[in-house]
Amino acid sequence: MTEPWRDPLLPVSVRVADLLNRMTLEEKAGQLTGFWAQPSAPGTPVAPMEDDSGECAPGLDHLAAHGLGQLTRVYGTAPITAKAGMERLASLQRQVTGSGRFGIPAVAHEECLTGFMTWGATVFPAPPAWGATFDPGLVRRMAAAIGAGMRRAGVHQGLAPVLDVVRDYRWGRTEECIGEDPYLVGAIGTAYVQGLEGAGIVATLKHFAGYSASRGGRNMAPVSAGPREFSDVLVEPFVRALREGGARSVMNSYTDVDGVPAAADARLLTGLLREELGFTGVVVADYYAVSFLESRHGVAGSRGAAGALALTAGIDVELPTARCYGEPLTGLVRSGGVPEEFIDRAAERVLLQKAELGLLDPDWEPVEPEAVDLDPPENRALARLVAERSTVLLANDGILPLRPCRVALHGPYAGEPRSFLGCYAFPNHVAPPGEPGLEIPTLGEALGAAGFTVTEEDPDVNVLVLGDRAGLFGRGTSGEGCDAETLDLPGDQAALGSAVLDSGVPTVLVLVSGRPYALGALAGRASAVIQAFFPGEEGATALARIISGAAEPSGRLPVSIPRRAGGQPGTYLHARLGGRTDWSSVDPTPLFPFGHGLSWTSFAFSGLSVDPVAATDGAVAISVTARNVGEVAGTEVVQLYLSDPVASVVRPQRWLAGFARVELAPGAAARVTFSVHADRTSFTGLDLRRRVEPGEIGVAVGRSSGDLPLQGSFTLRGPVRHPAADRVLSVPVEIVPVP
Repeated sequence: MTEPWRDPLLPVSVRVADLLNRMTLEEKAGQLTGFWAQPSAPGTPVAPMEDDSGECAPGLDHLAAHGLGQLTRVYGTAPITAKAGMERLASLQRQVTGSGRFGIPAVAHEECLTGFMTWGATVFPAPPAWGATFDPGLVRRMAAAIGAGMRRAGVHQGLAPVLDVVRDYRWGRTEECIGEDPYLVGAIGTAYVQGLEGAGIVATLKHFAGYSASRGGRNMAPVSAGPREFSDVLVEPFVRALREGGARSVMNSYTDVDGVPAAADARLLTGLLREELGFTGVVVADYYAVSFLESRHGVAGSRGAAGALALTAGIDVELPTARCYGEPLTGLVRSGGVPEEFIDRAAERVLLQKAELGLLDPDWEPVEPEAVDLDPPENRALARLVAERSTVLLANDGILPLRPCRVALHGPYAGEPRSFLGCYAFPNHVAPPGEPGLEIPTLGEALGAAGFTVTEEDPDVNVLVLGDRAGLFGRGTSGEGCDAETLDLPGDQAALGSAVLDSGVPTVLVLVSGRPYALGALAGRASAVIQAFFPGEEGATALARIISGAAEPSGRLPVSIPRRAGGQPGTYLHARLGGRTDWSSVDPTPLFPFGHGLSWTSFAFSGLSVDPVAATDGAVAISVTARNVGEVAGTEVVQLYLSDPVASVVRPQRWLAGFARVELAPGAAARVTFSVHADRTSFTGLDLRRRVEPGEIGVAVGRSSGDLPLQGSFTLRGPVRHPAADRVLSVPVEIVPVP
């Protein structure tokens, strides 16, 4: 007779309850740990870095004796082919299932921030490029393609998307973030979650919460955000990605907020995440975050104490391997220091997810190893499309699009293909220098293929490529641990740019970077300025197509471009006194504002219509006509912003409430209607409860946060209302062609 926990016809809750009743304390605790496997014999130490405690990680033989929760980055730790990775994963899973009494496989997780992070897999554009598309549907398609490759390789969980809202461009991990507006981050991040989850991969939201608001833009530095900024800006994208995206996993932030590390914060991981937001999935620790409670934060005096803090706060699985969970934790349970119910709580969550993934089924088998193309033509085509739609034309005196001519390439990364990739792309994260594992054309090669003659002498046009080289912990100018002191272009790039511009040859300035940089006088002297945020393996081809006019630059800035290196560490989402005032000699006005971007054509806005009144639990319709008044087809991103002139707390000067990509032929027009619920005006009040207040709400529609030609308002009437957990999070848009 089949034991109930093995019966796939029974409800998963019944199966898991039966299994838990059969497990010892050590077997339940075994489900709460990971193992970081190198592509070598099982039992080797964690790679590529050891925990900063200096201790070697336990081997798989030891860990799997009582069962194992997760296998860490079997594919993403060293160069390995897809078939070899499958063989390695199958071997590890057989070792896990062959150990202990129950034979339960581990969840295999991998990074997937710019694609499945393994040797030879497609490298898509980095998250700021996703934001620059203002196209959730396209991002959903990209995530579905990433998830399909991961699932085929036997992976169950992806450690993405990053939903940290950019607060300080100096932060090295800006390149991992979608943008500086919580609504944009929520919309695009939710689409990514839907694509990944739709492919059968568990999406992991990170980093919950506050990581991007670290002081001085320094990685892992303490966070000084107050409760309103924390709730209304930093947490808001997670709310939408959980409810509308259905993400089944969350990863904690490394930082502490007001002295409490996220990994030890029960108010955050249990009170907010589970009790208020209703999350029922699995919380996994960011790598070594549990150990850091002892070694970095100093709130625990031992491994067991760190494990107890994290477990009781709400972290279910310690990653990347076991140090503070496992034996130190079970020892505390047996001595009465930690109630066993916390082990049971976490083990139940892990096993419920394993049941959903089919890992408790009696017929489960690891994937059959085969030669798999992880960079097929359809993926490359999709990567190129995302790169094209995310490229932002910042300025253009008419030189672009450029007809075939003689061009000279300048810049430190003009001939380095990996400069198009982010730090969580495999070639920059793990692969040895000179061995990217896939074809990545240089910009010179792409321009040559587009019909241009690339030369070092007598050019008609200079193409000046400036920006970043992504890396980790100081091995690049952008990426995790690669924070910047100022927003000056790295190294001598500004001087190089001035020298090239001094030549008198018309110059197209191309920024390929992970963060926005202060361009100073360079932008004003260039004939055209293009911004691309680590556009991926097809980035050079996309840029060449845009420079030649074969593709349209329809991207819009997900972050503002600062004017000066030290004057704008913040973002457009600020209060009145956060902008230019007579009370300070510093002008933080950006050179190019959030939402900015040009096209090959021009658009006009007219006919703003706003419902004048709505109840505090009602909605208004806001409509505008967008018309292509140029001579070629093009895409406009119609952007709706709201403001709250009088409120009980200080509110942002304006905030993005909705957007729509509208493709129009020459002379064509469309009526764009936003349905805005009163909940989209809600905020955290003086009593720290979310509220909708009656009163006037300002409306502005246009092409960027700094170019809003249509202005209006509506009035909310009725009592102050406290929205429930099911409050409206999005703004539906209807686009109807008009004469």
